[in-house]
Order: sequence, then structure tokens, then C-alpha cells
Amino acid sequence: MRISFDLDDTLICYHAGARNEPSRVRWWLRPWIYEPLRLGAVGLLSELVKEHEIWVYTTSYRSPRTVAWWLWCYGARVGRVINQDRHERAFGRRGPSKNPGGFGIHLHVDDSWGVWAENRFDRNVCVVLPDDPDWADKVREAVACVARCKPPPLPPDVPEEYRSRGWV
Repeated sequence: MRISFDLDDTLICYHAGARNEPSRVRWWLRPWIYEPLRLGAVGLLSELVKEHEIWVYTTSYRSPRTVAWWLWCYGARVGRVINQDRHERAFGRRGPSKNPGGFGIHLHVDDSWGVWAENRFDRNVCVVLPDDPDWADKVREAVACVARCKPPPLPPDVPEEYRSRGWV
């Protein structure tokens, strides 16, 4: 199964009180690779990569090579990095901000309810919030559901605007 992760506020958390993995980036790479990896990501990615293909899908313009090197410093290997340039080459600037199914991704992990809403019919997005200490367990649960050909579970914190539209 192919699983992708968003970067900002999903794997990289800068907000106040965010807990991050100790930096494993070598000192000579820090001028280029400096972002903090969310606490729990090393264990989760190491566990998932044993049975699944791990990708990164971000709307940022970060270099795919830099993102791959950053995760490599933590022992995580990614199969592919889709940044905004790559997304626009595939789908243009119209349509959803992310289209995991269009790249053959079975499960996308993101912090954005907007990404979930755009892909709600595909039912292939797991939303984890930046301040959720149990985020890795929610991803594991979503992976297990998708492996059984079921949609990822919906967290209880679905915004009211989506509930009122009948999307849930």
C-alpha cells in the first residue's frame, strides 16, 4: 500500500508546545536541512516502511531531494516526494489542492480538513491535528482500515461546517 504524508503541521510542527524528535541531521547539513520532525514520526515511519511504500505529498515548493535527505537523516526512506511543482505538472492549478488518488496513493495523512473535504468521495485522507499527542495511533488505525479495504475512521473533531453539509 502507498501512504503519503503532508509536511507542514503534519510531519513538521512549529506551533507553540509542539514536541519534536531530537535532531539527527548532521551538523554540516543543517544550513539546508533544519526543520523539526514531529515526535513519534520516526517510530511510525520506520514501522510503516517495512510493509508499505512511504511518500510525501506537500503543497510547498520544497525540493524533493532536500525533503528526502531530511527524512533519511532520521532513518526514514521515502519512495517519492510530490511537491507543488509536481502536482501542478500533473493536474494544473485547477481542482483539488491535493489529489492522492491521482498518484496511486491509497492513504494520505494531512492536518487539513480542506484536503479531506476535497477527497471525501475517494475516502483516502486521514486527518491528524498538529496538537494531537495520539496522532501516530490514529494513522496506524487508518492504515489498518485501508488495508481491509475500508475508509479511514473519521475523528470526532470533524468541523461543524462539514457535518451541517451532510458530508459526514
